[in-house]
Amino acid sequence: MRNYLSISDIDSLPDWVAAARDLKKNPRKFDSLGKGKTIGLLFFNNSLRTRLSTQKAAMNLGMEVMVMNFGSEGWALEYGDGTIMDQGTSEHIKEAAQVVSQYCDIIAIRAFAGLKDRKIDEAEQVLNGFKQYASVPIVNMESSVGHPLQALADAITLAEQNAKKRPKVVLSWAPHPKALPHAVANSFIEMMQLQEADFVITHPEGYELNPEITKSVRIEHDQKKALENADFVYVKNWCSYSHYGKILGQETDWMMTNEKLGHAKFMHCLPVRRNVVVEDAVLDSERSLVIEQANNRTYAAQVVLKKLLEN
Repeated sequence: MRNYLSISDIDSLPDWVAAARDLKKNPRKFDSLGKGKTIGLLFFNNSLRTRLSTQKAAMNLGMEVMVMNFGSEGWALEYGDGTIMDQGTSEHIKEAAQVVSQYCDIIAIRAFAGLKDRKIDEAEQVLNGFKQYASVPIVNMESSVGHPLQALADAITLAEQNAKKRPKVVLSWAPHPKALPHAVANSFIEMMQLQEADFVITHPEGYELNPEITKSVRIEHDQKKALENADFVYVKNWCSYSHYGKILGQETDWMMTNEKLGHAKFMHCLPVRRNVVVEDAVLDSERSLVIEQANNRTYAAQVVLKKLLEN
């Protein structure tokens, strides 16, 4: 594996999950693997879990960590070929990626969707720019269309909590006061397509995701029907794909409640808006797995970094 950019970079999800769970038992077992190596964490957007868990994972492997927030600390980058840089951008990705590669053995990048132009977002200019011009491995810490570290952590959580051969897992849309990207939902769907499970996506009409990602997954517009006999319910907001970046309606009745959840276990990537996305009674219950998911972010990142270092 040269880079970790999407779920498709995982050659065997069960093996990776098993390796991560093994690391969780003894996080410092391979602390000499990264000795003398440096990871650069480049943030074009804010972070809490992703920054701290990736940094912790690198430290567990003995790596040195450098962090840079491009929004407040770096030059505005240009990505186009042949651009006359007489406007707002100060440095081209061609130089930036090569320079950072001289300082780091692995580069991890977080750059969200702008939600203004779908073609630009799907082109993944930041992630693919570094992939093209950097000379070291690249890790996706959430990009315009994917969050493969979160999805791997979710797979670990499901493996730890599941007691059935074929559980029913539901991805449910939830209301939110502002438009949010598709990245978490996309990677969760791609991860679930590698699982032995009864997987259902439920959302109001108009909030369909990219059909190339959802493929043949069952989509149910009746949330109550979709939640019947669910074992796990993953709740996430996303904006419209066909009316890209738009909120079509608040649909407040889609908030996850204790009554809707039933006996299922609740999952969410965090941060979450209480009593908008999900009510307090769910988040504060024993059926909520959000803290376990956040903890597993470290071991998802650690198994990725370990594989990159070994290669």
